[in-house]
Amino acid sequence: MVPSEVLNSPSFPLQFHLQVRTELAALIPVLQWFESHGRSFLPDSVLWQCKVALAEGFTNTVRYAHQHLPPTTPINLELTLQSHSLEIRIWDHGQPFDLQAKLDSLQQHPLAPLEMESDRGLLFMRSLTDTLQYIRTGEGRNCLILQKSF
Repeated sequence: MVPSEVLNSPSFPLQFHLQVRTELAALIPVLQWFESHGRSFLPDSVLWQCKVALAEGFTNTVRYAHQHLPPTTPINLELTLQSHSLEIRIWDHGQPFDLQAKLDSLQQHPLAPLEMESDRGLLFMRSLTDTLQYIRTGEGRNCLILQKSF
């Protein structure tokens, strides 16, 4: 006989997609989308940490990657849930950016993260996730990848 929790458990991976316009006001529906899908599967601390990292990644996309693009430029998001991990992907249409080089230079910065006027969000994202990458895709887009195990 199969235990009821196995019969009722979802089949992983679970994948969810969202597309929004390039505007800061879209942050609210982005966070609601994430919470609506993650709430049932993630510990509260992981849900909170990932919401902060997602908010930083999304606002960076709007403010920097898409700063010279029209508000109609889409931002695509993907959430993949596994039984003990998650991955968030944010695709943008901005110029390539060497995230690892930037993080390396920030690590050598003499000021504490809260004293820095800019780039704090990158440090927050790095500290709240297990893996943080920014890659250029074959179709001329960039993808911010945030991974977290729990």
